[in-house]
Amino acid sequence: MQLAIAAVLAVLLAGSLVYCVLTLVAVRRYRAVRPPPLRVIEPVSILKPLHGLDEGLETNLRSFFEQEYPRFEILFALRDFDDPAIALVERLQREHPQVPSRLIVTGVPPYANAKVYSLDRMMAEAGNDLLVMSDSDIRVGPRLLQTVVAEFQDRTIGVATCPYRAVAGKSVWSRLEAVGMNTEFWGSAIVARLVEGMKFAVGPTIAARKTALERIGGFDYLKDFLAEDFVMGARAAELGIGVMLSSYVVAHRIGSESLGTNFAHRLRWARSTRRSRPAGYVGQVFTNPLPLALLLTAVAPGWWPLLAATVLVRAAAARVVAGAALNGTVDWLLLPVQDLLSFAFWIAGFFGNSIAWRGRTYRLLRDGRFELVTTSRKTGAGM
Repeated sequence: MQLAIAAVLAVLLAGSLVYCVLTLVAVRRYRAVRPPPLRVIEPVSILKPLHGLDEGLETNLRSFFEQEYPRFEILFALRDFDDPAIALVERLQREHPQVPSRLIVTGVPPYANAKVYSLDRMMAEAGNDLLVMSDSDIRVGPRLLQTVVAEFQDRTIGVATCPYRAVAGKSVWSRLEAVGMNTEFWGSAIVARLVEGMKFAVGPTIAARKTALERIGGFDYLKDFLAEDFVMGARAAELGIGVMLSSYVVAHRIGSESLGTNFAHRLRWARSTRRSRPAGYVGQVFTNPLPLALLLTAVAPGWWPLLAATVLVRAAAARVVAGAALNGTVDWLLLPVQDLLSFAFWIAGFFGNSIAWRGRTYRLLRDGRFELVTTSRKTGAGM
């Protein structure tokens, strides 16, 4: 029995090491594609769903007002008139009168995905076909719109994901999550781009043509899905609409999180991914080389050289993803801890169909949709 277990683990580890090599190739292919020169100044509508005062929100929003691009508008959507973010938005509007901007108060959303409802309301009032939908915790440089518009000069493109570099808050849980996003998560996304092409989109910053969204059924089609970003890209690819991974990397300011908040977020993410991509979720076993190598060494100590080799290969893949793809760095002390934690949550994600999100409990359905189960006290979590 021990020999059989060791053999299975060895096969899985071999696949995982191949995956790490694929990561190196995938990042190189991604970096080789650069945006063309900007030839046409197409107007853009930026859509910003807000809910409360996130950490660093003022700086995040100001970075969108300060785009070095002559033709764009910003639309903000909030649920309540008493939301403290309203005063901040109004002050930024006064500071940047040259930027057309509007504030929409949506009221209580009629379905579970409040973010989708806000986006739907803003899209209805957006004056331009090219939309940039961006969460409140995103911070960008002044050339975001220049890059995105240049990439959308290819009229076959209808949806584009901006990769993000996670910027951690002060808590160790936030730092661990940032390590995972900047190495494991984006490594798997870039490998998926290499192997099967872009058949998905990933928030928290997505650019899309309004006409492309209308072809997939609009936000009415997306409103019942928890992972509406993934479904948006998958549906677009299914209909033959071009989906791409932008060359512009945004900063995702994930803020400080407590242990409980972080673990609830990770479990929600794992269960949502399992429902959205069942086969792909099983395949994530190959994105965990270090835990597999440790298990193999525990079962068959004589195979310890594979553990040493795995550490080196995993480090190389992490460095390339975080550095070459996302223009960041790796927290080497936390990387092995994060790898083990990620493996534990991957296993946990196979169990249970409920998630906690913004003070409410939802049930995940088999097709990736979700529905409200109970309502608890109101929280200040971002939209």
